[in-house]
Amino acid sequence: MSTRYIRVVARIDLLPTSVSGRELPIKGGNSYRPNHNFFEPENGNMTVGFIDLPAGQDLWPAHSVEVPISFFYWEGLDGQIYPGRKWRVQEGARVVGIGTVLEVLPEQA
Repeated sequence: MSTRYIRVVARIDLLPTSVSGRELPIKGGNSYRPNHNFFEPENGNMTVGFIDLPAGQDLWPAHSVEVPISFFYWEGLDGQIYPGRKWRVQEGARVVGIGTVLEVLPEQA
């Protein structure tokens, strides 16, 4: 059985350090795998998404970038991911950014 992913192009807005506590950038060339929460703040259901910035491109707090993201699929995500949808990017319980779906990409075989 192969793992399914939901692939999107999204804008990630990292929150300023004063809000999120994150001081260092997300480094390009490394896979950043934060939690993604598409539900209400008190709902702990999250998925892991792989944000792959190109090598040499860093995303600093208080900045934004458009990137492809692959989310692990699970049934709870059905109907939750669509263009314009915003969600919280989290490192554990700490919210470090806000994502916005720009485009949902076709599933790869």
